[in-house]
Formats: sequence, structure tokens, C-alpha cells
Amino acid sequence: MPQLGFGVWQVADDEAERAVSTALEAGYRSIDTAAAYENETGTGKALASSGLRREELFVTTKLWNSEQGYDSTLRSFDASLARLGLDYVDLYLIHWPVPAKDAYVDTYKAFEKILGEGRAKAIGVSNFLPEHLERLTGETSVVPAVNQIELHPQLQQTESRAVHDRLGIKTEAWSPLGSGRGLLEVPAIVAIAQKHGRTPAQVVLRWHLQIGNVVIPKSVTPSRIRENIDVFDFELDAEDLKGIAALDEGRRLGPDPAAFNMGA
Repeated sequence: MPQLGFGVWQVADDEAERAVSTALEAGYRSIDTAAAYENETGTGKALASSGLRREELFVTTKLWNSEQGYDSTLRSFDASLARLGLDYVDLYLIHWPVPAKDAYVDTYKAFEKILGEGRAKAIGVSNFLPEHLERLTGETSVVPAVNQIELHPQLQQTESRAVHDRLGIKTEAWSPLGSGRGLLEVPAIVAIAQKHGRTPAQVVLRWHLQIGNVVIPKSVTPSRIRENIDVFDFELDAEDLKGIAALDEGRRLGPDPAAFNMGA
């Protein structure tokens, strides 16, 4: 799995086709979508028209909350594959734990079946808290490959990352740039960017890479799409990392997974 990929959350289906095509041309090879984004069709069209061999691509999609449950998961996965126009995905994720529904263990057992059939090369979860992970790993046989969670300098998820490391789960960051809610204007980030002759977004993405996160920035602007992948030829020093570590406020921009039950 490439450490830096391209996300298409909140991108309309027709726009996703253009954005994913631009991303693939810029060098991205990992694309992250979801049934709930309603852009699997456009994403699939871009993959098909890219001219790239399937083995060169890493495609992630996710199961929506309303489809959790063993049989409904299998049906939903078939529908996602059809929309994407693919024979398999590289990673399939449970989008949210949905505690009120209490179906994620049965759902994950369907994921294990899909994995066993080779129609997903890896399976994992998204937005799972440590207590959800402890239960899941205790009641199923395949450790999730990935937990994709909200993670950025103002929500550094230290506890979750430690649990992931202990269980052998990769941490993947969504909203890695803070969703345009002021993170890139924080003086400490701006100062580090000026020091390295980079943009604030590049500094934050570099921070993710250096602390070991998989990261999937989203943009529909071609120049930003290209800018966001241009982060492999510089390095933050210990002082930079210390300055960014100090920005952690434990502040969520998205829902709290313990209470988010949309679609239950």
C-alpha cells in the first residue's frame, strides 16, 4: 500500500472521474473511495481509462453503515465492485463501528469471507476506537490491516496509534490537512513551511509520513493534487516535529465514533 494516496470524499461522481485521472497522471497509485461517497462509478471510470495495469493500482472502498450485517455486507460489496468495474479491491473497510447497531463483528466475518475468496486483498476498518478494535480482534481471526481515522496535528490520536502498533494495524489518516478549518494558517506550521521553502500543506503531509501514518489528502484542484504528492524530497527535523507535536488539542472536526450511528 503506498503511504500517500488520494481521497475522494465529498467529490461528486462526475468530478471524481476528472480528479482521479489528474491524480493518476500526477503519480498517485492509491485511491480511496467509499459506497457512501457515491462516486465509485466515476472513480472506476478514471481507473479504467488511465492505461495503468491493475497491479499498479491500490484501490480502497468502504461499506456504509446501513449495510452492516453478514448477508447485506456481501451484497453491498458486490455492488461496490460493479460500480468500480473491478474484479477485486486492494482494501475493504468497515466505514464506522456504529455501536447502536452492534453488527460490526458479523460484518467483519463477511469481510473475512471476501478476503478468503481473494476479492479483497486486505480488509480493515475505519473510525474504530481502541475498545472496538479489542473486541473485534478477540472475536475474529484476521487482524485488520488498517484503521482509517481522523488524524491531523490538532488531533494526533496518540492512544489509538499506540494500540494500532501493539495489534499490528497500520494507521491511516483521513482529514490529514484539517479539512480547511484553519490548520494550515497556524503560525507554527507556517513558520516551518517558510523554513523549508514549502507550503503548509506539504509540511503537514511530510509530518504524517515521518511519524508513520498512511495519508490520503483530497483535492479537486490540479495544482494542489500535484503539490500534495511532492513531499518526498525534504525532511522535517527534530525541532519541526517537536513544534508540530505541541499543536495536539484532541479536537475532532468529524463525528465521535462512540456516538455516530447514522444509518443504523
